[in-house]
Amino acid sequence: MGYPGRAQGGWMLLVWVAAVSLLFAEGRRVRPPRCPVGCTCTKDNALCENVRSVPHTFPSDVVSLSFVKSGFNEIVGASFVHTPALQLLLFTANTLDFIDEDAFLGLPHLEYLFIENNRIASISPYAFRGLKSLIHLSLAYNNLETLPKDVFKGMEALTKLDLRGNNLICDCKLKWLVEWVHQTNATLDQIYCSGPPIYQGKKINDLLPHSFDCMTAEFASYQSLKFESISVGAFTFGDDQYVVFAQPFAGTCSFLEWDHVEMTFRTYDTIESTSTVVCKPMVIDDHLFVIVAQLFGGSHIYKRDPSANKFIKIQDIDILKIRKPNDIETFMIDGESFFVIADSSKAGSTTVYKWNGNGFYSHQSLHPWFRDTDVEHLEIGNKPHLILSSSSQRPVVYQWNRSQKLFERRTDIPDMEDVFSVKHFKVKGELFICLTRFIGDSKVMRWDGAMFKEVQTFPSRGSMVFQPVSIGNWQYAILGSDYSLTQIYQWDTERGQFVPSQELNIQAPRAFSMVSIDNRVFLLASSFKGKTQIYEHLMIDLSN
Repeated sequence: MGYPGRAQGGWMLLVWVAAVSLLFAEGRRVRPPRCPVGCTCTKDNALCENVRSVPHTFPSDVVSLSFVKSGFNEIVGASFVHTPALQLLLFTANTLDFIDEDAFLGLPHLEYLFIENNRIASISPYAFRGLKSLIHLSLAYNNLETLPKDVFKGMEALTKLDLRGNNLICDCKLKWLVEWVHQTNATLDQIYCSGPPIYQGKKINDLLPHSFDCMTAEFASYQSLKFESISVGAFTFGDDQYVVFAQPFAGTCSFLEWDHVEMTFRTYDTIESTSTVVCKPMVIDDHLFVIVAQLFGGSHIYKRDPSANKFIKIQDIDILKIRKPNDIETFMIDGESFFVIADSSKAGSTTVYKWNGNGFYSHQSLHPWFRDTDVEHLEIGNKPHLILSSSSQRPVVYQWNRSQKLFERRTDIPDMEDVFSVKHFKVKGELFICLTRFIGDSKVMRWDGAMFKEVQTFPSRGSMVFQPVSIGNWQYAILGSDYSLTQIYQWDTERGQFVPSQELNIQAPRAFSMVSIDNRVFLLASSFKGKTQIYEHLMIDLSN
């Protein structure tokens, strides 16, 4: 016989162990995430309304998620890493104004992204990074004025983009989008430019990349020279470029050359002199001459001696005519070489000198007693002219008489007393001049075929130089000041005027010159009371 009591007890023990094991297993089993507070969930969809942040947990079978009237202002990075199964994501009627970097990271299956009727004004360049499966993106009816360059990069599956209802400014920052529209396979609804005026109301889809002028430039500080200077000039001799500064306090002409290894300007040579105001280089038949104008001790002409590798004085300039030189201009007429010195003394006379094969001789004295401060050589109607500026009269225009081989007074520039200097430039064949006044208004004037007429005025506060400078297709005018910042203006072709471009901090600027070396362009700025400065002209692409 068996033992029924023991059998029944064993069976009960097994049942109890099984029950305990089942309860333990139930305790360890992970419960599926519930629908977050503020959200309504169905089998595969979740709708969140008035939530203050993106919830981190949703039922695992949710593939469609919508946010309506939510209270958060941005979609922060990695907001949806906990819902990798999403295929559709929608934001509408929210207060969103920013989409952060990697906002949709961890959504490899997302195909539809709608961010509509919000307040989006800014998007990170990498906001949509990783959305390789996205086929439809809508950013419609937000506050977007621009989009970061290449924000859609990597979205190879994209077939539809909706940007309607934004205030897109079709400037250089959006040039990339115009290029992208012409290259992508995605379709784009017709969207219109809200600005600038030239493109306002036009369809972005109809714009062409080459219609955007996105290149600008600036002068960036490059090298500071530890000396004061009052004039500067750049010249070519042989196959090399040089610059020369007149240093009145040191009494030297300082010549610099470009160091192609160190990429800086270095000392080349000097000419010792006294109270130097102008060092003017002049190349004639492969020989380098330098006219050195001095306030005291007379002015002289030097010649470069290649065998001795130095400058040698070859001639003195008549001290009875040139007593207080202020400016020198060199020029050629019918193959003959000339220079003219503006004399600012009461007893001196502005004089033209001519090269005769052996030296320079006085060719013509233009007028005595007028205290000339500047002389400018230019062509008017293909005829050589000089404009003399004076502290005692209006600027006077002289024309070359080819039969007599002399300059004759032609006219003056009305209503322009107290002009310190005149410099000329051309834009599309039209002749303009910049007239400098120390106090008052400096001016730009245009030659109309018979006389110079005013184009534009510039307030002058201690200005001793108003220098036009041409670099490729860029035309500038630089207005120096002893009491304020130096102003750089850039020519606006559409307006036919100069517009402000940049400010430079130069102490008492007196002259500017350009030099181009190794495909780089430098602005040389002489300073009468501080360090002489060198700036590099840099091109900037605004579409980047």
